[in-house]
Amino acid sequence: MRRFLVVEDSMRPTFRPGDGVLSVRGGTPRRGQIRVFPDPRLSSRWLVKRVGQVRGHGRSATFEACSDNPAAPGVVDSREFGWVPATGSYRVVWTVRGA
Repeated sequence: MRRFLVVEDSMRPTFRPGDGVLSVRGGTPRRGQIRVFPDPRLSSRWLVKRVGQVRGHGRSATFEACSDNPAAPGVVDSREFGWVPATGSYRVVWTVRGA
């Protein structure tokens, strides 16, 4: 299990800056799930996105990473970097609301 902190507005209203998400690694992504994964363009940054379409199963699965708030400033998602491999991603299982 791993905790991540939301720092921007791309997932409003689902998550706000300051919210934490507890996540578990692995599993096949499913449409509508929230996943955390390394930004394909900047590996030191993690992104929190909703799963759109999914191709494949298990280790070979890839998914479309969608923002709930695509008009927010600075948003990046699959529209810019393409589909994301499921390997190395985390499935969000719990939300900790920020103050």
